[in-house]
Amino acid sequence: MKIVVEVKESKAEFLLELLRNLPFVKSASMNTEKETVLESVRTAVEQMKQVKAGKIKGRPVQALLDEL
Repeated sequence: MKIVVEVKESKAEFLLELLRNLPFVKSASMNTEKETVLESVRTAVEQMKQVKAGKIKGRPVQALLDEL
């Protein structure tokens, strides 16, 4: 099973060291490109949640298509 865990930058090294010392856990760093894509997706999901909650205003699909 694969699990993605998000932690504060200040605690990341501690958590990685802890995981590395567990014999049943394999850890691997994601490459920069993959991290960038995942961060973009996280941001988009967070923005969608804010739009649905009415905290920010969405924009029409036509405006998005016009940018392309």
